[in-house]
Amino acid sequence: MTLALYRYQLPFTQPLAFHGQLQVAREGLLVRIDDGWGEIAPLPGFSKETLADAQAEALDCLAQLARGQTPTPQLPSVQFGLDCARRSWPEQGAPLPEPYPLIQGSPQELLKNWKQWLHETPLKAKLKVARYPMRDELALIRLLLDRRPNLKLVLDANQGWTREEAWAFCGHLDPNRIEYLEDLCADFEDIAFVASRTGMPVALDELLAQGKPWEPIPQLRALVLKPTLLGALANSEALVTRARELKLKVIVSSCFESGLGLAQLARLAGEWAPDQAPGLDTRRWLARDLLDKQGQPDPGRMEPLFHRD
Repeated sequence: MTLALYRYQLPFTQPLAFHGQLQVAREGLLVRIDDGWGEIAPLPGFSKETLADAQAEALDCLAQLARGQTPTPQLPSVQFGLDCARRSWPEQGAPLPEPYPLIQGSPQELLKNWKQWLHETPLKAKLKVARYPMRDELALIRLLLDRRPNLKLVLDANQGWTREEAWAFCGHLDPNRIEYLEDLCADFEDIAFVASRTGMPVALDELLAQGKPWEPIPQLRALVLKPTLLGALANSEALVTRARELKLKVIVSSCFESGLGLAQLARLAGEWAPDQAPGLDTRRWLARDLLDKQGQPDPGRMEPLFHRD
């Protein structure tokens, strides 16, 4: 059995903030089990574990495999990476709809340069909110919707608002122009309160990874699955089953993984939600990648931590 673990660091094309933490590079691990690969990459500010935690557990799991034992990882990122490395992947089906673009940057910067990118924006785009003054974010959203009458926006607040702030923000928007607003608040009760009073369509994302309680409400449109945060693939599959029962959209979303992780997430999206554009437009924020011309991980671009043939 071939077992290996590598550590990588990929610079961002510009510094990015994750829950207030400014990051200049994406760091993570690639694990190999025979011919299978997986990515273990906790996302700072979102994952409960650090990369050091994940590395220690991954090394322990590989040592157990080398002894013929069956490891049972506890950390979500390690569960996800090992599950992918050991998975029997089915044949790929029809191509997925194109991922919709993720618009990042300050409202002032985006307002100043909107002509450079707005003409390329398709009928759907995603914008992060609850990061800058509300009036600036609303001004940007109004410009986008005014200039592109057919555009629908996905907004993602990353649990950044109180109930009152979310209510104020939604009161300034036409719910018919918003595909859905992800994670308005940190608690489902607050999300349901604001959605019922404003008619704003909503989606759940971080709340799912945090294991917080939720229930179907009329304004709930989608479950956004980040497998890196959800852990074992069985956890994501259970949410896919629940979404189908409730007739909700399933959106497979990335955590700024490398090309390997993004390719595997695209394949999972093809299985779980083949008719939905996935939220995987994060590759362009990485200055380089780990894959060779054949699309295989290149160990020469990473730091080896463990290897056993």
